[in-house]
Amino acid sequence: MTQATPAFASEATPYRLHYWPTIQGRGEFVRLALEAAGAPYVDVARGTPAEGGGEEALMKALGDPRNPRPSFAPPFLVDGDVVVGQTAAILLYLGPRLQLVGEGEADRVWTHQLQLTVADAVAEAHDTHHPLATSAYYEDQREAALERSRAFREERIPKFLHWFERVLQRNPAGDTHLVGDALSYADLSLFQLVAGLRYAFPKATARVLADTPAVARLHTNVARRQRVKAYLESPRRISFNEEGIFRHYPELDG
Repeated sequence: MTQATPAFASEATPYRLHYWPTIQGRGEFVRLALEAAGAPYVDVARGTPAEGGGEEALMKALGDPRNPRPSFAPPFLVDGDVVVGQTAAILLYLGPRLQLVGEGEADRVWTHQLQLTVADAVAEAHDTHHPLATSAYYEDQREAALERSRAFREERIPKFLHWFERVLQRNPAGDTHLVGDALSYADLSLFQLVAGLRYAFPKATARVLADTPAVARLHTNVARRQRVKAYLESPRRISFNEEGIFRHYPELDG
């Protein structure tokens, strides 16, 4: 996979990532790309008001009436005059700028397709603990969550991870990466998906990873990359918790 030269935002005008300050969520897929590339960025809501940050700054940017193309919800990325919302769209925009996607159109479209499939899996993982309404507490829909999680454990986790296993095995450049022979944002996102599933459904995910060795190796290899490893060990990496997309309720793991 031939990749373009990175075109980072400057230190004076870094990328501005807007996402909730206490959860990994969908913003984590963007953080991982920025961290892996060594790109300068500001995690706005995690800053202080004196720095022009904080959750109030996020909400102000989200509701800015001057923006003719408002984002539906975080995450959204600000790069100068460009504002991009939706995780997959943000990564589509950042990919060539961070040297995390191939130069050719076929590679770029394929990498985007992989990211959209990760997004499908993430949405289904979220719905295991909120199958009826996102506005209701987990405790108010626990019975439905038990049934939804059973299907997710037994049918959907295997279907998603086995498909990614086939993608890795069929990559003409080898099974180390999803696309070509270099790190892409799809690799980083698959790492995050596996990390989230291992947190939320440790027993079910371990069973599937035993049958998908290439996916398991990719997860391990991404975590070992110098910049990713440094990020994972830093306070910038928010711990998984029961407010985010991936939540560990032992009863849902069977």
